[in-house]
Amino acid sequence: MNKLILLLFLTINYSILRKEMVEEQIVARGVKNPKVIEAMLKVERHLFVPYEYRPFAYEDHPLPIGHDQTISQPYIVALMTELIEPDSSDRVLEIGTGSGYQAAVLSLLCDSVFTIEIIPELARTAKERLSRLGYKNVLVRCGDGFLGWPEHGPFDKIIITCAPPKIPEPLIDQLKDGGIIVLPLGVKEQWLLKVTKEGRHLKQDTITPVRFVPMKGKVWEE
Repeated sequence: MNKLILLLFLTINYSILRKEMVEEQIVARGVKNPKVIEAMLKVERHLFVPYEYRPFAYEDHPLPIGHDQTISQPYIVALMTELIEPDSSDRVLEIGTGSGYQAAVLSLLCDSVFTIEIIPELARTAKERLSRLGYKNVLVRCGDGFLGWPEHGPFDKIIITCAPPKIPEPLIDQLKDGGIIVLPLGVKEQWLLKVTKEGRHLKQDTITPVRFVPMKGKVWEE
């Protein structure tokens, strides 16, 4: 690596950048939950992106993490986390582990996080990263998120970080009555939804237009 670039990496104050990110991108846009804000301040986002992208980790946009996948924009991570109304007793299922950043944020707010990644290399590196950084209440699995993780359900909350064309039925089945799913839904046009399970009825709140990578796997066979 060029010595000048290496020196730049070593002189970056990530703590200051993270504080600015939270103040200017998250709080300023209306995220109010103090525990979510605290979690966003604690999790070191630059450790969840490829080394060459670390100087840009706290900027207001997604970043590539390999395999045509991205780590979501910081504001969207905070917004989705706030929307599931996290509680310290919650068992949360995440579909789309990616680099493990969203799971790390959730782990500070919930009892346990079960996260599924369909791409083996991403699942492996996320598992290693989360373990190395001390996130002990996160369990990572390589598999098709469409199927969920029934042996660990039912879940209090589900968060989907990739866009399916419709809400997978197995995930609805694995959500507790009164539970919440937050997801980007759609193909050409995507909307962030907050879905609350009320018996056999799903109450849907449309939040904002978004753009996520599409969900992979069995969801497209239905």
